Amino acid sequence: MSLETTFERRSLPLEYPFTIARGTETESEVVTVHVEDEDGRVGIGGAGPSPHYGETVATVEAVLPDLLAVVEEIDDPHNLARIERRMRETVERNPAARTAVSIACHDLAAKRLDVPLYQYWGLDPADTLETSYTIGIDDTESMREKTETALERGYGRLKVKLGTDRDIEIIRTIRSVAPDVDLFVDANEAWTPREAVRKIERLTEFDLEFVEQPVPAENREGLRFVYERSALPIAADESCVTLEDIPQIADRCDIANLKLMKCGGLREAKRMIHTARAHGLEVMCGCMTESNASIAAAAHLAPLLDYADLDGSLLLADDPYDGVSMPDGRIDLVALERPGTGAALE
Repeated sequence: MSLETTFERRSLPLEYPFTIARGTETESEVVTVHVEDEDGRVGIGGAGPSPHYGETVATVEAVLPDLLAVVEEIDDPHNLARIERRMRETVERNPAARTAVSIACHDLAAKRLDVPLYQYWGLDPADTLETSYTIGIDDTESMREKTETALERGYGRLKVKLGTDRDIEIIRTIRSVAPDVDLFVDANEAWTPREAVRKIERLTEFDLEFVEQPVPAENREGLRFVYERSALPIAADESCVTLEDIPQIADRCDIANLKLMKCGGLREAKRMIHTARAHGLEVMCGCMTESNASIAAAAHLAPLLDYADLDGSLLLADDPYDGVSMPDGRIDLVALERPGTGAALE
């Protein structure tokens, strides 16, 4: 076998400016990895790095030559354990870069067997769920309009970004136009512990599923304070980055939110899911604003999840990659007719 590897950088405009408590972005900077075998099959993987976790497209591009050299040296996309171990030995940090390579190798391995990734893993494609669609922070009227558009597109689960001085007004407005959707909120670390408890108490009247990351990630005692007093379930996102974080948050939240770009690859994501379950937590898989070069792979984790927040490609103005079909937000693995992750350049 002789594997050839390449990567390229892309700038993908978002449909709307996307604002959370930490700031606003208007485009998603991504890096796409290709791993090609001797028969012309190409594994596709994507990196959507987040500066919040210390990565940019520049750092991804800087380390990818070393990571891809590992893949070329091992020269076997099925030897995923060795590839993962060697990549971590070569580049300790940079999880988004390692994830892109992990996805590309999984994609190629499944393509060489002519099976979709969920089948390669032995998962049931019918045991899936619906992704949420995110309403970013904006003026209240604009958030109302974005919610109405989401409903028109058929989305039945919404996530609303909070972390403003008008959080209650925002949720009241969104509930007024979307009274029947499943709804949860994400403060992105914006509240103090006592503020979080007060706001969550007021938010209970709006029939929310849970509250994501109410306090700063470094304030784990604050997270415990909120969890022990919260009237709603708590999901940990920024507090749940790697496998080692799971035992540390197990008594401070109800839901562990993993992301491929945080944890470093698909094998690590599966370990995090099983570890969270062993600690009695429910599991959500989230994402950054990403293309289907990476979102398609995350969709194959759906049979293992309680919640999916995989709308990264849905937030783009245009995604150059096709992926797993999500009619009305439902992750439809059964309909996938391509082997691998389903990612394909349109």
